[in-house]
Amino acid sequence: MEKFELTILGCGSALPTTRHFASSQVLNIREKLYMIDCGEGAQLQMRRSRLKFTHLNHVFISHLHGDHCFGLIGLISTFGLLGRTAPLFVHAPSAFGPMLRSMLDFFCKGLDFTVEFCPVDTTRYGLIHEDRSVSVYSLPLCHRTECSGFLFKEKPTLPHIRRDMIDFYHIPVCEINNIKNGKDWVTEDGKTVPHGWLTTPADPPRSYAYCSDTCYLPGLGPYLQGADLLFHEATFLHEDLARARETFHTTALQAATLARDSQVKRLCIGHFSARYENESLLLKEAQSVFGHTMLARENLLIKI
Repeated sequence: MEKFELTILGCGSALPTTRHFASSQVLNIREKLYMIDCGEGAQLQMRRSRLKFTHLNHVFISHLHGDHCFGLIGLISTFGLLGRTAPLFVHAPSAFGPMLRSMLDFFCKGLDFTVEFCPVDTTRYGLIHEDRSVSVYSLPLCHRTECSGFLFKEKPTLPHIRRDMIDFYHIPVCEINNIKNGKDWVTEDGKTVPHGWLTTPADPPRSYAYCSDTCYLPGLGPYLQGADLLFHEATFLHEDLARARETFHTTALQAATLARDSQVKRLCIGHFSARYENESLLLKEAQSVFGHTMLARENLLIKI
């Protein structure tokens, strides 16, 4: 199975603590890295997680609060010091474009690579990036500023080749890719061997959904339906629901309810308020509704 892994770089909220870094994570899909949010310390955490800087070409910023984007200009500056030449694509709300350009002009003059800004419409669900490995969609969220979540849908892979059948029919290596793409094999005596005999079905495509800072939105359910992994902020316990509503955040119970109703396979909660020293209370609350819940933590690797 091709690699599809999530690494949590930071899962704290706005107030710095000694327990957590600010929000950031990296999704590895077939050795291509996609960063989601870039709070302070993200590049340090990439080093600790042994993630290759050269494999990162896309950064997705959910919204323009500092704990989700203050680390980006430092990361770009480091790329310059490392001699990067490949372009870097930054996907973020449109208001970030002029600010990013201003910071680049002041702090990052003379880069040997381009930083391409790709504005995200935070008001609608829509395709914002596509390559050979994945399609990325924006998820409209509701926070104190324009905010978007992201849904990563893996592209289907080719069927698996049956090595025993390849050996039995003495099929040359140069024909294997054609067979994976649906071609039958014709033997020397004219017998047609159907493609289906020579392959087994491909692994089903996987999906990952990231819901950054937002109030509880049951309407997200259709977009999240059946996702292999959902990361959802769970800043507060439900006993602090009034504070969650005031700040446009979600409780652990609400995040778990959304996961259950969306029939996702697993839930990871994060963006923890600094007020909680015992985050197992958040986990316990979420698991009371949705058992397949885990706590985010720095450098946690989740295989999807």
